[in-house]
Amino acid sequence: MLKILLSILFATISTIALSGTIDPNTPDSKYLEYATKFTYVGKVCGKTKNDLNYCGSGVAIRPRVILTAAHVVKDTLSCQIQINKKEICIYKVVYHTGFDDNKFGYNDIAIGFTEKDIDLDFYPDLYTDSDEKGKICCISGFGISGNFITGAEIGDGKQRAGSNKIDYIDRHLLMCSATKGSGRTSLEFLIASGDSGGGLFIDGKLAGINSCVISEGKAITLKSTYQTESGHTRVSQFIDWINKTVKEELNEK
Repeated sequence: MLKILLSILFATISTIALSGTIDPNTPDSKYLEYATKFTYVGKVCGKTKNDLNYCGSGVAIRPRVILTAAHVVKDTLSCQIQINKKEICIYKVVYHTGFDDNKFGYNDIAIGFTEKDIDLDFYPDLYTDSDEKGKICCISGFGISGNFITGAEIGDGKQRAGSNKIDYIDRHLLMCSATKGSGRTSLEFLIASGDSGGGLFIDGKLAGINSCVISEGKAITLKSTYQTESGHTRVSQFIDWINKTVKEELNEK
């Protein structure tokens, strides 16, 4: 099992439009084409309280509700999502009270409420089962791209999507790795910087929120190569919190 460390996956420089790393044996065009199916994944950008610009990703789960990673929006001063060919203001962000920058792997999830409807034809249901281990999944986001040999190195602002398998569950994270040989999925994919807040999907349902990259040993890396694993906040552990928070904000009975 690869061990520690966390690489926070959101960009602090807006001039680089920060998607994940891909199998070097598969054309990038296939990942770009596959991403068009994930219309409910958008780019979340804004400004922090320290006057830094940032960009990450987010998933629309209802006409005015998105899920993203807490570390993306925790210190946000302003926030918007670019989705469905529109830029929509996020007027309120609620991140999980248990999130702590110093407690890696726990509660890295937040809810954003938009001023206007996102107007999609489809919003993914949330994955509620606890059988994620071993499942084939799909992952999408707007992060830096590259392949598993070079690592993430291209910030072109384009959405990509691919596939992987849940290797194991660690703390609140669904863990994936890049596989070589016959065991790899058809569009093997890992998240990279800028993918944070994007989604991991099982059977079309949102099962994970892109959170981090873990590197073997002591070296922190954003490269997302064959030597790293990606962690995705396990949505099934937060169903009650999500439903309660959305119900309260939207004044639903």
